[in-house]
Amino acid sequence: MLNILIVEDDSQLAVTLKYLVEDNPRYRVVGMAEDADGAIAAAEAHEPDLVLLDRHLARGSTGFSVAVRLNELGVPCLFVSGKAPGFPMPDLALGCLMKPFTAEDVHRSLAAAEDLFRGRETHRPKMPENLTLYEPNDGRAAPESGFIPSKRSFRTRLEHWISSHHH
Repeated sequence: MLNILIVEDDSQLAVTLKYLVEDNPRYRVVGMAEDADGAIAAAEAHEPDLVLLDRHLARGSTGFSVAVRLNELGVPCLFVSGKAPGFPMPDLALGCLMKPFTAEDVHRSLAAAEDLFRGRETHRPKMPENLTLYEPNDGRAAPESGFIPSKRSFRTRLEHWISSHHH
């Protein structure tokens, strides 16, 4: 059984997503949260296997900041958003499931995400068209000149990128 935490600020959508997830007996929702603080508290309390994470949360918090913290806790997440990030972020998430979605999209996305974080080869006959999976960073890409990789450096670069795109 895969234990899932849902982090979504739209309560009606969060409940709908919970029903869609639990429509498959292999998945169980262990908690729900609507903002960054609630998400981290729920992740620490329930130790989910996977977090379905909206990119825009209540009280001005973002899914990006939650993903950074979840990464530090060793909890993988899958973005669920109406708008995909402008570039892949394998350091933060397994991928992104675009809204709107069907129950089948959710189940196939959860199965593919589980394959990824369990290190299994993903050979799904029909992946949802609204699901983008991120290729994990394997260290073979040429690093930027003068860049020393670390979580803190990535967070700093991500926050800089986010602040430069808020006009």
